[in-house]
Amino acid sequence: MLLTKPHPARILPSAFLPNPNLNAARASTLASPAPHGRRGLRVSASSLAPAGPASASHPTSAALNRVDVLSEALPFIQRFKGKTVVVKYGGAAMKSPELQASVIRDLVLLSCVGLRPVLVHGGGPEINSWLQRVGVEPQFRNGLRVTDALTMEVVEMVLVGKVNKQLVSLISLAGATAVGLCGKDARLLTARPSPDAAALGFVGEVTRVDPSVLHPIIASGHIPVIATVAADETGQAYNINADTAAGEIAAAIGAEKLLLITDVSGILADRDDPGSLVKEIDIAGVRRMVAEGKVGGGMIPKVECCVRALAQGVHTASIIDGRVPHSLLLEILTDEGTGTMITG
Repeated sequence: MLLTKPHPARILPSAFLPNPNLNAARASTLASPAPHGRRGLRVSASSLAPAGPASASHPTSAALNRVDVLSEALPFIQRFKGKTVVVKYGGAAMKSPELQASVIRDLVLLSCVGLRPVLVHGGGPEINSWLQRVGVEPQFRNGLRVTDALTMEVVEMVLVGKVNKQLVSLISLAGATAVGLCGKDARLLTARPSPDAAALGFVGEVTRVDPSVLHPIIASGHIPVIATVAADETGQAYNINADTAAGEIAAAIGAEKLLLITDVSGILADRDDPGSLVKEIDIAGVRRMVAEGKVGGGMIPKVECCVRALAQGVHTASIIDGRVPHSLLLEILTDEGTGTMITG
């Protein structure tokens, strides 16, 4: 099944973010679970009425709006409470400090309401910047980074030593706790050379995932933050595509949902028409689009990792636009979503 409609311009209200001073008694009436289908948040007419003078007996319009949004999110929170979601973070959302802070706050919020997020990250923009500092021009083939020995050194230093620890720090500042890891730690990921190693260099594939190190971290309420550098059986380091790694990790830990945050709106029915976003599609539909050449470039590894994760038991996979504020919350806590959801 393939559903296409214009990309929604709706942004989740900032009022969604919890206010610690909010009187919980005001939110005693909760909405009943929303029916299936992507419909999004509903806001009552009363919450949109012009704000009048605040009084002890008449809450402000802003307060009512906040309560209404939280109430509408309840069925989605109940649906995902206690479930593990793997979030791959990369693309343009990593370039903007404002968007980066927004993504991290949303991730922490999901953790606070009972979800168990795992963050798998790339660092393409940062890697490109450091490569240019040492006089190396970044190169890509079919959406994958060409990685010679020097590039591999830069990739490992930037992803593991800089980006990973920066994300851990941001999560701590937002009020949660995180543990930074890479694929080498506790043999989380074991790699082998890509079949196209002659052209791609030290780009690897995941041959095995050992998630045993993740289980106690997740059970303790911490957020694992994973950089996608892994080693083969001899200890040689490889650059693993972050989308691919996220999909394999999601399958290995039995995640409910895989989300790829990137710098595109999702899968487009027409690559030249940004308004042709495919909102929902099944595996057969994705494969047909790939065969017809409608999916290409950097979207290919994203689609392939989603299909592989679904085939291994992940319930749904979504490709969402990290340039849209609160896209993570919109995708999980509303029926509207912000990108393309792929189903089994």
